[in-house]
Amino acid sequence: MIRNVHASRLIEMHMSHIYPVNDYGPLMPGLVMAAVAIFHVFLAQFAVGGGFLLCYFQWLSMTGRNQYAKLFVHGYFKVLVMISFVMGALTGVGIWFTSIQISAPTIGEMVFNFHWIWATEWSFFCLEIVAGYCFYRYHDRLTDKAALTLLVLYTFAAWASLFWINGILAWQLTPGSWVESRSIADGFFNPSFWPSLFFRTIVCLTLASLAGCVLVNMIPNLDRPAQQSLVNRAAHLMAPMVAMPILGVWFLMAMPPDSRGWVLGGSPAMMLFFMISVGASVAIGGYAVIGLWMQRLYINGATATLLLLLAFGATAGGEFVREGSRKPYSIRHVVYSSGILPEEVAELRRIGCVSNDPFPLMHEPGLPNETVTLGAKVFRRQCAVCHTMEGSNAVAHLTESWDADQMRMNIAKLQQTKPFMPPFAGTPAELEALVSYILWVQDDRPSEYAVSEDQAVLQQIAKWMDEAGTQAATVTSMEREKR
Repeated sequence: MIRNVHASRLIEMHMSHIYPVNDYGPLMPGLVMAAVAIFHVFLAQFAVGGGFLLCYFQWLSMTGRNQYAKLFVHGYFKVLVMISFVMGALTGVGIWFTSIQISAPTIGEMVFNFHWIWATEWSFFCLEIVAGYCFYRYHDRLTDKAALTLLVLYTFAAWASLFWINGILAWQLTPGSWVESRSIADGFFNPSFWPSLFFRTIVCLTLASLAGCVLVNMIPNLDRPAQQSLVNRAAHLMAPMVAMPILGVWFLMAMPPDSRGWVLGGSPAMMLFFMISVGASVAIGGYAVIGLWMQRLYINGATATLLLLLAFGATAGGEFVREGSRKPYSIRHVVYSSGILPEEVAELRRIGCVSNDPFPLMHEPGLPNETVTLGAKVFRRQCAVCHTMEGSNAVAHLTESWDADQMRMNIAKLQQTKPFMPPFAGTPAELEALVSYILWVQDDRPSEYAVSEDQAVLQQIAKWMDEAGTQAATVTSMEREKR
């Protein structure tokens, strides 16, 4: 009953609103957002881990275990403020700016369902910023105990911010029992919450440690033994990396079976990025265990920077997998990657997906007729989040080996053609218009272009769409198993 009421509310809310996807030319919108998001995640996790590292080094200084620790704390925090606070804040705003342009329904669902969680996270973020800037401004006037207290406050707020955000991001992939209960607790503490939180925390510590090794080599007037003593201390924060394989397996097992299948070979691109992430992590962990812990080697600035770049590659690969494994959803069982709700598909096949689209096309004057223009609008509504027409992940290139009939059938049965794609959500006429638009582009965009008006073609498209159904292939497969 709760699910039906929720579905009715969502359909009523979304069916009257269309959010056009911003055109980034040859770059697909999802790629633009991914670039901003990966950079932000890297900086944000560095900020969290940096707090733990600073607390550790402040303690080393207070207890006399390392006479250079205080010098390191002051230098490291300046880097943390300039890079993480400033660039992190800019890229954080960038994520909201690009995501709203690309998939407003997805962001709308995340805010609607977890607005109090977001408010809580922002409260901790404000505390993090205030504590951080207070330390940055007054650290040279504070007692050691007061400085440590301020650093602990900063670290707690930064990690708490990660805690709250992690629940919402994990919910996108594994909503779990929330799908039925609509309970905030069920959605937040979802099946992948804990493995994801622990894994991210270890990543934070590793990034902070590697950044610390880079910084040690930049401190002036510090001899080699002093540098090595700081490097060996910073390497202590990489010790939890030994738990990464266990947490990685835990996370994989918490993923839905179809999503896990994409990562483990179902999608070559996702498997490639997964292996890049694993390989980079193994290289960093192996160097830490053998070189820094067992042999207590010194690490110079070039090597430390290389390891930090490997960590960025691991972060990028992991975030790509986390995003891609949700296909065909942006929020599993809630919003398709196209921004259309699963509950909307049947109705949109009746009334059309762009029947109330008020937004003009950027290049509409160059389109040859109304059918191609309609197809361009359908492309923007259903395809443009993940594809371009001629650029990265271009539809015109992906379909160039298909003839017109094969293209019609493959799009009509899209979730069966490519199971990580959502079902087509529009009328047969809109599908035919989309095919005309793709063929027109493949024919080098002539100024005049003839389109099919054969009703038998529309009837065949309708038959194919009925055969495919209105649900994602993964949902259909699960229901088939239950039967």
